[in-house]
Amino acid sequence: MQGVPRVPPFDRPATYQDLVELPDNLVAEIVEGELHASPRPAPRHAVAGSRVGGILLPAFDRPGRVGWWILDEPELHLGADILVPDLAGWRRERMPRIPDEAFFSAPPDWVCEVLSPSTSALDRGRKLAIYAREAIPHCWLIDPLARTLEVLQLESGRWTILATHVGDAVVRAVPFDAIDLPLGRLWAE
Repeated sequence: MQGVPRVPPFDRPATYQDLVELPDNLVAEIVEGELHASPRPAPRHAVAGSRVGGILLPAFDRPGRVGWWILDEPELHLGADILVPDLAGWRRERMPRIPDEAFFSAPPDWVCEVLSPSTSALDRGRKLAIYAREAIPHCWLIDPLARTLEVLQLESGRWTILATHVGDAVVRAVPFDAIDLPLGRLWAE
């Protein structure tokens, strides 16, 4: 990919220090010991992620012990893996307070990956496997170019696709199926 510094090959598993030493304009993750770095999201990607958060926050991010914490690009420390989903959510009954550390070690209850051509294989493959290993019950995969939302749920340690929504439909998607989600708002037009 043009303009993205190449991550040096390592003869050892990547460390957090390797991640920290990368330029700030990259999103960096350690997946199964390998350092992955990608540029900040492209505009269509950023629009889709921002608008999903904008729709969910007013309905579900309520003070007190009810609702959800819904955050953009949280750094998740899941075992030896360090992942940065586009959005993640924790039920407040499970995580009443935001931790003081600069990262989250408690797996979220929902993750959302906004797919791009350069990250789709990693998001759909190795990262989904880690999310399953960590028993994260819900995942959304949003493809702003194909204009799709895939709703996945973890069942017996495996991902099940509950629905694939396309275009400008107004849908209800677990775990946020208490509200309508107008997909047309997610696409940059």
